[in-house]
Formats: sequence, structure tokens, C-alpha cells
Amino acid sequence: MSKMETPAALAPLAVTYGDIVRASAAIRGAVLKTRFEPSRTLSELFGAEIWLKFENQQFTASYKERGALNKLLSLPDAEKANGVIAMSAGNHAQGVAYHAHRLAIPATIVMPASTPTIKVENTRSHGANVILEGQCLEDAFDFAVRYGAEHHMTFVHPFNDAQVIAGQGTVALEMLETAPDLDLLIVPIGGGGLISGMAVAAKAINPKIKVIGVEAQLYPSMLNAVKHASLPVGGDTLAEGIAVTSPGDLTQPIIEALVDDILLVSESSLERAVSLLITIEKTVVEGAGAAGLAALIGSHRLYKDRKIGLVLCGGNIDTRLLASVLTRELARDGRLSRLAIDIPDRPGQLAKVAGLIGGAGANVVEVYHQRVFTDVPAKGTELNLVIETRDRSHLEKVVTGLRAGGYAVTVKSSGAPI
Repeated sequence: MSKMETPAALAPLAVTYGDIVRASAAIRGAVLKTRFEPSRTLSELFGAEIWLKFENQQFTASYKERGALNKLLSLPDAEKANGVIAMSAGNHAQGVAYHAHRLAIPATIVMPASTPTIKVENTRSHGANVILEGQCLEDAFDFAVRYGAEHHMTFVHPFNDAQVIAGQGTVALEMLETAPDLDLLIVPIGGGGLISGMAVAAKAINPKIKVIGVEAQLYPSMLNAVKHASLPVGGDTLAEGIAVTSPGDLTQPIIEALVDDILLVSESSLERAVSLLITIEKTVVEGAGAAGLAALIGSHRLYKDRKIGLVLCGGNIDTRLLASVLTRELARDGRLSRLAIDIPDRPGQLAKVAGLIGGAGANVVEVYHQRVFTDVPAKGTELNLVIETRDRSHLEKVVTGLRAGGYAVTVKSSGAPI
């Protein structure tokens, strides 16, 4: 998808470079100027010079603070006194709540009833009044707009607002201040607020820079809008922070005018990106925050030898979900595997199998027998093991040794069949 040469692209955009420069001055000192550094290991892995912007290290662990604060600071005193209302199930909620509390602005946050308790409590901890309403984000949004109007509150939109977009654009200012010769920015797209602001800033500073957007494969809403496509939208994605069904009418024209391409990333690429960032950079990033790296996993040959800036835009991920992602990645790498082994049902067989596995240098993590729900003969049993190995070649060595010992082995979960 090349930049769209359409009347919309030629019309004045909702946000200017000057707006972003003013936003940068407004939020300075109240929002962290996060690190922007090259990653030597990722650069070697992908054959490009990769720089990382650590927005997951903001106080609320997300870049959303920037736009929220810029919007709050722009309000007239009367609107500040009446308070603000926002709808969000995650990072925008915490950004608005935190900075509204700092500025003594009453804040109400509407969240879907299904929002995890930890996110609700984190938002309340910043001093906001939290209302749980609706079964989905659309229901919560409709309620927030009505409730805010009834109580004369100012609605702070998560992305479709010029002041919010300008605040998010300050990320690009900081990146290009540190590395002005970047060839490429790869930026997650949900509603489009972050990439819109960043594209306006980046193209003003360096018109030759390429700006690439990334959406979860399950939520290609912006790609559908700008390419007039009709890919299905919906499903459970690791990148719930960019799982937006309808893009903004302010952000879409900016993206059509200034964004050079939009890539879709698979769930497996998102999982691998989260795992790589923990393993290599020792930093926790949520699915949406890892979307830029996920795009490189799927398309790195397109960007070989380029100088690339990635935004790690958020770090709010449920610990149980994170544990699941890391465990699944161990399985894909052949470091954690489940084996089904047919053995005679008589004493000593478990010890013999364990000896073969231990002798090959692997570790048994979990053991159980299956005597009923199996196709092995009545005098046999299916031994199920979860084992830990160094890598896939080590796993292959373990399986080869078991088969040489006379056992029928099936690798149940380790990526490619062995």
C-alpha cells in the first residue's frame, strides 16, 4: 500500500508539525523522555540496525500518557473544573487517570464489565472514578459519551482527537532527535493516534523517511479503510491494545497521506516478539507493544541493512498471559516438549525411559500415565512426559535415543514434527 494519492490526502490534516512541537513543550518534565537505543543483538539477528524506543517504561507503562496529558492541559479552566470522562480497558484509562489526578481534574473512566480486575484497580489507584458498563468497548464508548454529556464532562478520546494525536507525535520527535538518519519507523496501529502523530512529525523532519504501520492480522481495520478492503475483523488477539474495529476519521486521512505501508502480523509472530524482547532486551512488552518487532519477524528481508526505529509502546501484560506466551515459545524452539511413549505396563520401564532421557542430558519436567484413553494394547500404557532440552537438535537427539532403545515415541507439541 503506497501513500494514497487521493483528495483526502491533499486536504489539510488535523494535526501539524507545529502542534506536535507545542505538545512536546507542554508535556516536558511531566512525561518521561524514554530511552531510544540500538539493540546490537536484534540488529545482528535481523540484518538491520534496529533502535528501540522504550515507551513501556513510562510511569503507567505506555505512551498513552503523552496524548492524554496534552489534551488535559489544553482544556479551559471551566472544563477542567467539570471534569473529564474517557472510555478504555487499558493504557488510555491509566494515562488519563494518572495525569488528571496530578492536575486535580476530576476523572471518570468507563470500562467494559469484562475488564480484568487488575486493570480496574490500577485505574482506580490513580484516583479516577471507574464505571463498569457494557459487554464490549463499543457499549462502554456509547455509555461514556451519553454519561459525559449529561454531567457536562469533556470526553477524552483515545485516538480521534487532535490534541491527543499531537501528544503521541512527540515520540517521533524524541526518536529523530537522537537518531536523525533513521530510514524507517515501524509503528503499531490501533485507532491510528500514535502513527498519525509520529508520521506528521517524522515527515516534517525528514521527508524521505518511510513510516510503516502494523496491525494484528485479526484486526485489519485501518488497512480495510485505506485500501477499501473487506478482510474480516475480530477475534482474540495478544495485541488487544490495537484491537480496534473502527479507525478514527481524523487519523485515517493522515495515514492515507503520510504512511507508506501497512503490514499485518500473525499471533505467532506477536508471541515470538514478546519473548525475544524479554530474552534479549530483558524488557516486558505487551502484545501491541511488540507489534513492530513482530512485523520484522514476518518481513525482515524487506528491510535488510536499513536503520529502523521501533516503538515499544506499552508494557501492560497480564502475568499469566505472559507466562503462557513464554512457555509456548519454549515449545516452538524445541526447548520444552511433550512426548507420548508406548511402554509395557510392568515395573522398571519408567526408570529405563528416564535413564535414556537423563543420559542424553535432558530434564523431565512432568510425568503421567494414560492407560484408558489410548490405543496401546491392554498390557501396555502410554507414558506422557514433558521434557526440557537445550534446543531442537538436542530434542531430536533425545527422541532418536528413545527410539533406538525400542520405544515408539510421538512428539506431541514442539513445533515441527520429529
